[in-house]
Amino acid sequence: MRFILILISGLLFVPLTSCDFNAKKVDTSKLSLDSLIVLYPDSVELLVKKGNQLMEKVQYQEALEVAARAYRLDSLKFDTRVLYAEALINKPSRTADDMLRGHLMYKALVKANPKSEKALVGFANTYTMLEDMDNSFLYINKALRINPRYRDAYILKGTNYRLKQNLDLAISSYETAVQIDPKCTTAYLSLAVLYELNGKPDVAMEKYTTAYQLEPRNTEVIYALAFAKENNGKTNEALSLYRRMAKVDSTYADAYFHIARIYQFDKPQLDSAIIYYKKAIKANQEHIPSYHNLGLIYEEKNDITNALFTYAKVLKIDPDYVLTKERVAILKNKR
Repeated sequence: MRFILILISGLLFVPLTSCDFNAKKVDTSKLSLDSLIVLYPDSVELLVKKGNQLMEKVQYQEALEVAARAYRLDSLKFDTRVLYAEALINKPSRTADDMLRGHLMYKALVKANPKSEKALVGFANTYTMLEDMDNSFLYINKALRINPRYRDAYILKGTNYRLKQNLDLAISSYETAVQIDPKCTTAYLSLAVLYELNGKPDVAMEKYTTAYQLEPRNTEVIYALAFAKENNGKTNEALSLYRRMAKVDSTYADAYFHIARIYQFDKPQLDSAIIYYKKAIKANQEHIPSYHNLGLIYEEKNDITNALFTYAKVLKIDPDYVLTKERVAILKNKR
């Protein structure tokens, strides 16, 4: 997940940048950000707000598209450059070249504005990604000297301590982040994971639940809570959450996969499991775990032909998938 998040401010009135300057200002208090962008597609201010919003929701590809558009319109504006640098280093298919470009962009931003806590923490984040914790902490602390209550600095600090296996200091940093911003979903999710590792499942579940209450339509948040419920044996509650995930995003293959998995191993209701594994495969035709588990069901039904046919699909995607190779070898030895 993303190391740092950008805090979004409220939007009441928006200057009509790059629009008709002779037009009267419009009361935008009742319009959504998306509606405003439709009205004023070349407003850099609106695009930056939208990009930051998408970064906050961990929608990196969409954020990069918006950031690139804003950057093309105004590559000199400081906030635009910060957004583009952040989107670049968090893009789903990030390359080493993207990482280097982002690092150099942040370096220039810090030089241009050494008092910007956002740029300083962004620069620190690139050092974290490069596994240079000393320099990461150096720039985090510079940001905190400017703004001792800068939430993102504590989130990145927590990430660094987590990577250094110092769970107590990681928890302390994330707890500080949620004290500063009680609506910081990612910090709650990070705390939940850490409390699980510290053997405190009840506290972990409380953090997962808080994150869900804050963002009940965020599929990543729903998944985190559902998976925690599943691991704690609360399969009916998990099923309900996975179904909600699928309703929010019908292309989310993992939602169908986990529903199928519960029907296969916990209920068991194999015919229902088959239906949901096929839904997962329809959503993602390279979803290897769904193919493999579907093969297991065919084996259990003594339908060896379909089992081998399904396993063949796994090995076509990944010839080295060990679990499937083992099952194929066993079935062939039985013949």
